Amino acid sequence: MNRFITDHQDNWQRLENLLAILETSSLRGLSRTEVREFGELYRRAATDLAIARAETRDPKLINYLNSLVIRAHGKIYRAENQGASLIWDFFAQDFPRAFRRTWRYSGIAFAVFMFFAVASFVLCYNDLNFADGLGLTSVQFAAQSNKQWWLSLNEANQVGSSQILTNNILVSFMAFAYGAFFGIGTIYVLVMNGLSIGGVLGVCYKVNPEFGNALVTFMVGHGVIELSCIFIAAGAGLLIGYSLINPGDLTRAQALKKNGLEAARLAIGCACLLVIAGIIEGFLSPSSLPAYVKFGTGILSGAAMYSYLLLVGQEKPEVAATA
Repeated sequence: MNRFITDHQDNWQRLENLLAILETSSLRGLSRTEVREFGELYRRAATDLAIARAETRDPKLINYLNSLVIRAHGKIYRAENQGASLIWDFFAQDFPRAFRRTWRYSGIAFAVFMFFAVASFVLCYNDLNFADGLGLTSVQFAAQSNKQWWLSLNEANQVGSSQILTNNILVSFMAFAYGAFFGIGTIYVLVMNGLSIGGVLGVCYKVNPEFGNALVTFMVGHGVIELSCIFIAAGAGLLIGYSLINPGDLTRAQALKKNGLEAARLAIGCACLLVIAGIIEGFLSPSSLPAYVKFGTGILSGAAMYSYLLLVGQEKPEVAATA
């Protein structure tokens, strides 16, 4: 039986590698050659399982092959029965699971953004010349004259909302796509957005604290979803960059294919969430509703979003396969 294992373990390992790629994608994520190889390896593993059951009493080997065949069969069966359920599966399983698998990258993106946002706030608050260097002179004038530019959204909420969500989706996709430059492009997007947002708030609170409070009240309703999506999309970009830097046991092409599909899943999911943020920003945020309504909206929308991302599509613990 040791000879049997030695002769076939390379095929089993290759099937394991392909299944690892399919953990974050469908069969469409494989090349035609890999799909044919996957089918052949699945059939061989099924044959090996039958032989192992007939010729050995090694429960560990039988359980391993049984689990391998079940996993491979599940991927093939799922590919044959997608279609109408594809969108449902994306939101009910694929997107939230992808977020949970890659949350560390989103956390790194958050940390980079916050570091530069806080630094920019402090520097602009203490030295308006620094704000001038960031191109925030117009913000200083607006704060001095108490010109709340965001109120202009009330003149045409539908137009403003569509422009906002388009811009936010563009920023998120930039943070995602620039990860192809070994993650450096993604970090650049995070740094620039952190400097801008932190600097604007620093200038406003320095020049006119009441104006700063009004700006925060405007931002809070949509900001939780909006900023979170930027962090998640940037995390997807960092994932791509890390795949290029450290592909592990895979080739760079295989690592990019595996993690690229995972990252694309995150970017698409964020684009959908940003539609909600754009609607809030275009209609509720600039309205005359009380501040507690806007703060409540920010808290509730954030709680709902993270409850969805952290709880929906939980995978059941894998039950040990038996002969």
